[in-house]
Amino acid sequence: MDTIIQVEGLRKVYGETIAVDGISFHVQEGEIFGMVGPNGAGKTTTIECLEGLRKPDQGKIRVLDMNPARDGKALRKQVGMQLQQSNLPDRMKVWEALDLYASFYPQSTAWQELMAQLGLQEKRNAPFSKLSGGQKQRLFIALALLPQPQLVFLDELTTGLDPQARHIIWDLVREVQARGKTVVLTTHFMEEAERLCDRIAILDHGKIVALDTPANLIRDLGVEEQVVFALDGMLPPGFEKALSGESHIEQQGERVVIHAANGRKVPLVSEVVNLLTQYQVKFRDLHTEQPNLEDVFLNLTGRQMRE
Repeated sequence: MDTIIQVEGLRKVYGETIAVDGISFHVQEGEIFGMVGPNGAGKTTTIECLEGLRKPDQGKIRVLDMNPARDGKALRKQVGMQLQQSNLPDRMKVWEALDLYASFYPQSTAWQELMAQLGLQEKRNAPFSKLSGGQKQRLFIALALLPQPQLVFLDELTTGLDPQARHIIWDLVREVQARGKTVVLTTHFMEEAERLCDRIAILDHGKIVALDTPANLIRDLGVEEQVVFALDGMLPPGFEKALSGESHIEQQGERVVIHAANGRKVPLVSEVVNLLTQYQVKFRDLHTEQPNLEDVFLNLTGRQMRE
């Protein structure tokens, strides 16, 4: 499998703020590569450097064997881009947008086919301002696919969409990959990254703190299972110390989550139920959960709010 993107030591600084701090990674042809991280982690700056929209201060970037900063015009003829903040004139109709953007490329995909494939046929004559959030995102995907790109960039594609629209967009992204395209996306949604991406780079403070497949990132967390339940009040003193092996407890309001490491001799759920009974704690809605990418993300980046 060919390497379609190669990044070495990418660094971008705005005044005293280091947005991207010397990161390196590669993207293989045909994969969906995701970048996730808290607000301000450097995701959008990184993707804009790959697209040739920003010039890095240091480092080397090769995209489709081109330098985006130097060969931006040629590169943009071969890539599709959906920007984090995209817009069109309110009165522009769906077919007008597709027809206009198709004229920008020497060899564009037939926009009529894209409109039908992305479920926009019924909105052909609808002005942009009358489209729903999901319909607008489908239109932006169609615009990104017009130049018959080998590579598609999707920046925070489903932010602000309801769950139904988000799942429709996920299906469209999988269809894009099935056409043989390479996809690079950024997202705030851990479920989105876990479901879509072949590999994921987790960014924090401008650095890559983890990069692997979702399955490997979850496995490396070292958490076997989690027991979740609700109770009124707090757990009694000494409860956490009474748990065997490596484990820790998180409580937010009524919700209690007990995490345990791999290799336990006694199943965590059995031990927790026995201890709750022993301490005469009244609990409800007890169940087990398997760790997911959100647990990895929070473990690596912390739980404090980022602005």
